[in-house]
Amino acid sequence: MSQPLPDELTRRRALRRMKAVATGLLLLASVVYVVARWQEHAGAPVWVGYVRAAAEAGMVGALADWFAVTALFRRPLGLPIPHTAIIPTRKNEIGDSLGDFVGANFLAETVVRDRLRQAEVGARVGRWLARPDNAERLTSELSTALRGAVAVLRDDDVRVVLEQAVVRRLEEQPWGPPLGRLLGQVVAEGSHHRLVDLLCDRAYEWVRDNEDTLRRVVSERAPSWSPRFVDSMVGDRVYGEVLTFARAVRDDPNHRVRLMLDDFLTQFARDLREDPEAMARAERFKREVLAHPAVQGLAASLWSRAKEMLLSAAEDPSSELRTRVRGGIESLGERLATDPEMRDKAERWLETAVVHVVENYRHELTSLISDTVRRWDGVETARKVELQVGRDLQFIRINGTVVGALAGLAIHTFSHLVL
Repeated sequence: MSQPLPDELTRRRALRRMKAVATGLLLLASVVYVVARWQEHAGAPVWVGYVRAAAEAGMVGALADWFAVTALFRRPLGLPIPHTAIIPTRKNEIGDSLGDFVGANFLAETVVRDRLRQAEVGARVGRWLARPDNAERLTSELSTALRGAVAVLRDDDVRVVLEQAVVRRLEEQPWGPPLGRLLGQVVAEGSHHRLVDLLCDRAYEWVRDNEDTLRRVVSERAPSWSPRFVDSMVGDRVYGEVLTFARAVRDDPNHRVRLMLDDFLTQFARDLREDPEAMARAERFKREVLAHPAVQGLAASLWSRAKEMLLSAAEDPSSELRTRVRGGIESLGERLATDPEMRDKAERWLETAVVHVVENYRHELTSLISDTVRRWDGVETARKVELQVGRDLQFIRINGTVVGALAGLAIHTFSHLVL
């Protein structure tokens, strides 16, 4: 058996003390009644009758209230009297009634809305979050929760989820039409011209810096019977023409090669959107790309890298992640505290969320009370309740003794004076 808590010991002592006081009054009334009754038989003065009547009524009141209080928790004197030991025998009904009472009076929509409006949750939360030490504390708690969540997740499970969410989704979606629309928009807006300029610049620089290579290629392709000086002249001519052509393509935005490239890209974009053969080639290309080992391991690689970055950022108080989160929390707190519009919006959102929970889960919330009471042992339940309210109930016995005595005195006086 577990040891009682200090608070429970204090309550037990207070209950025993009040029981002793109430019982003492009953015994006092009984002694006074016996003495007064004996004095009456011995020829005592009239006033002794008044004392006897008060004591007699006080005993009756004390006994009646003792019975009523005791009947709540156990059977008086162990006798099987009907409608006694109410709490042990009817704890389930009491638990159900208590749950219904809480649901009807504390979880009603109007009550919840009114309490939330009076609480001014938005302003209080805003002022709390705006304090740097509170923002730091909340950031630390969020970092701890993040580390715990990341640590609990299994790498294989995350990999499977990422593959389902990314790779499988890419496999299901056709690539041709989306790529065609994207390419068509890029060409229509001229966004590809920078890339074309870069390619032209690199082509010109390569031709300029590889004169010997071009000459050697021309010389190697010349007939064996051709004289060397002829090969050299042809090489010079070819190199000059190629360099001039590359420079012209680089410098002239409207060069026919550039225009031909625009026409090719426009037609290619149209084919990706409309031509079945081009779309089929795009699908084959998609399957080849997604079947590549590097792509197959992409999900695991992404999660491994993301996990490492998250853990590192969560553990470092000066990391960019924690700094931004902390700043965001402080900024949110300041706005909630100073911006009435945002505060009202947040409080309306909270009110809607709480009311939704109350309306849809009121039974689950109230059943927590009734189910908990059902699991309690009847005798133990009575003991716990008596420990909480028994001391105050002893005042009923004390008041019953006092009120009974006064009522008995009043009735006896009325009988002598009027009747």
